Amino acid sequence: MKMTMKILSLTTALVTMITGVALATPSTQVWIPSTDVQAFGTAHLGIDNYLRVSKNPDGSRQPNTYDLGLTFGLLPFEKLQMEAGVDYMVNATSPGDSHPFYLNVKLATPEGSLFGYSPAIAVGAYNIGFKEDVSDQNIVYGLVAKTLPVVGRLSAGYFVGNSAVLNDANGENDNHGVLLSWDRTMSEISDKLWVAVDYQGSDSFMGALNFGVSWAFSKNVSLLVGYDIYNSSVTGGKNTFTTQLDINFP
Repeated sequence: MKMTMKILSLTTALVTMITGVALATPSTQVWIPSTDVQAFGTAHLGIDNYLRVSKNPDGSRQPNTYDLGLTFGLLPFEKLQMEAGVDYMVNATSPGDSHPFYLNVKLATPEGSLFGYSPAIAVGAYNIGFKEDVSDQNIVYGLVAKTLPVVGRLSAGYFVGNSAVLNDANGENDNHGVLLSWDRTMSEISDKLWVAVDYQGSDSFMGALNFGVSWAFSKNVSLLVGYDIYNSSVTGGKNTFTTQLDINFP
């Protein structure tokens, strides 16, 4: 884990030098990262809301989560792509709420770039926080993805995060798990309609099964609506309804 932290520290420094101060999670499916990368020379504004759909037994309602950010495409190469950005993410009950800024970075190759029919491959890190053992989730991951005729795109990978932060309901370390997803553009209906299902393992607050439907209002503007079912109702809390507005510049 010490080696991972050193790598993350270098990544943080690199992202800071490249992007300066910016405000979003890496390119995602509904919840987990995807192998997609923001195009070179463009910026992506993401406005994500996670709204609790039910109350606690005593009638109180857990706070919602809000995420605002920008992600930038950094490399001009066709076969090697990179993006980086910064999140501003708040949740009133989170220990990291007083430290709401998080970095992310991703390096990827698209499908078919290495050899014929090769899958897309991505490695990256996100939720890189600045408060030690509080907001520094420091999740690193690897993903592969392949688009199949009719079926759509299937993705699989694995993640590891900070063991001091990602714990289960008993406070035991649960800082790693699988990343799985399926997504597809529903061209039979409209090329503007996209659907996805994804899953992140572990019983920490990061573990969840998620469903989403997105509609592209234009080339640069889309809105996703979805539902998040957390693996642990203790660490993840009550399930959430999510809206994710995505705007690309230019």
